[in-house]
Amino acid sequence: MGFISGVVVGVTVGIGLIFGFAYYSKIRSKRRSELAKTVAAFARMTVEDSRKILPGEFYPSWVLTWLNTHLKKIWPYVDEAASELIRTTVEPILEQYRPAILQSLTFSKLTLGTVAPQFTGVSIVDSEKGAGVTMDLELQWDGNPKIELDIRTRVGVGLPVQVKNIGFTGVFRLMFRPLVDEFPCFGAVCYSLKEKKNLDFTLRVVGGDISAIPGVSDAIEETIRDAIEDTVTWPVRKIVPILPGDYSDLELKPVGVLEVKLVQAKDLANKDVIGKSDPFVELFIRPLRSRMKRSRTMNNQLNPIWNENFEFVVEDVSSQHLTIRVFDDEGVQASELIGCAQFPLISLEPGKVKDVWLKLVKDLEVQRDNKNRGEVQLELLYCPNGMESNIKNLFRNDLSLTSLEKVLQSEGDGADVKKKDVIIRGVLSVTVISAEDLPATDIMGKSDPYVVLKMKKSDAKYKTRVLNDVLNPVWNQTFDIVVEDALHDMLILEVYDHDTFGKEKIGRVIMTLTRVILEGDIQDTFPLDNAKSGKLNLHLKWTGQPVYRDP
Repeated sequence: MGFISGVVVGVTVGIGLIFGFAYYSKIRSKRRSELAKTVAAFARMTVEDSRKILPGEFYPSWVLTWLNTHLKKIWPYVDEAASELIRTTVEPILEQYRPAILQSLTFSKLTLGTVAPQFTGVSIVDSEKGAGVTMDLELQWDGNPKIELDIRTRVGVGLPVQVKNIGFTGVFRLMFRPLVDEFPCFGAVCYSLKEKKNLDFTLRVVGGDISAIPGVSDAIEETIRDAIEDTVTWPVRKIVPILPGDYSDLELKPVGVLEVKLVQAKDLANKDVIGKSDPFVELFIRPLRSRMKRSRTMNNQLNPIWNENFEFVVEDVSSQHLTIRVFDDEGVQASELIGCAQFPLISLEPGKVKDVWLKLVKDLEVQRDNKNRGEVQLELLYCPNGMESNIKNLFRNDLSLTSLEKVLQSEGDGADVKKKDVIIRGVLSVTVISAEDLPATDIMGKSDPYVVLKMKKSDAKYKTRVLNDVLNPVWNQTFDIVVEDALHDMLILEVYDHDTFGKEKIGRVIMTLTRVILEGDIQDTFPLDNAKSGKLNLHLKWTGQPVYRDP
């Protein structure tokens, strides 16, 4: 909530001045400087670390007590200064996130109340030498602010809504940068919500119950939470200049691009009473509406195949996550969440494609639900800024491939060609070698298996011969498939049991062509999806080249 960031502005400036005075004293004395290094080593310990080392009776609680005592003394001044700052800075943010059901969303009353926040932990974060000082402050606030929103709906109804029963626990990151010789020894303070552990509040219409107006309560609450997530949550940071100067280098800047291929999902929980769910996926790194991506809806599917590509801006690969939410599309009604998952970007190796299966859960913060909600398959590629300049030709072995779908550079004149102007065309040679441990489908405990090969985009189909009464068949059949757009096509292999009166599907293997394009020649074993047992042994070979479309 924006008013929380306002609280931090006032508190930050006060702590910053205290810190500046201490730092200014330190640089005047070499002896104090050496002592400060020792102190800093201890300061890096978190509250939890110190509690592990020292018994409870020796824990130096006087540090936090001292901070909280002085914050309580200055709180009336913080309230007065921050309230107006919150009003002027937060109202534009609320307007930006305002849902379509509302015509306007402004403050009519705003004070932070008489209860000051409490610091419950403090630690120093390592940073580059000379870059500044970064500290994390754990803060808890069960305040009694007086906050009233003046809300106007599209139908002209005015609603004075109170925000009550606020409870907040989180970790704020403060960065004092750059360090200078002039008092208070730093040029600006940056603050950000590093971790939101808990945020509770209730909405109440003055003189009534907001729940009596359908959709309004949820819309307002969603607006407030969206505003928090994207405007003050790390790596987003707010900059408060202390000394005159240019601090644009402290602002949030993109450091790279994450390319995501949403491949498929399997075993999704069914949310429909009649038929099956109609799943679609929302993906985002930051929950800014303009940056959230949505897949197409797959009707009546619990094992959908999307094969869709998305691109996201990355600002801090060390702390950001890719979030995936799978919904059941209910048409005109609100979509129902099937499950969600997160993947930390720090787990990616720059320039290397990573294939992952993510298990869906009900809630990312409180994972107490053991119900199976399905899995989602993704291909992820993180490309830092500048890495794409190393690409000369997609198929030269002496160069590192960084992105199949980013900027490619032609060898002829060195001109840049955008990814939308490039297709990868070639021949995919697939040898269906054998299968192992297929489940029995016949009365005699055997099967009559064969394999159907399909390209999803072109819909080309191929079929192996039928082998009778085997559970470990060997085909050794090769199919050469012409592929017109390998970056956006998929190979699907379905194993069937042949029967006189029809066929029965045993299982399937679905794969993108990314790996075979990267490696050129692969032989591997692939487990069958939607089967009790079984796997396919395949040999795949790629021969092709990029084709540049006419602009």
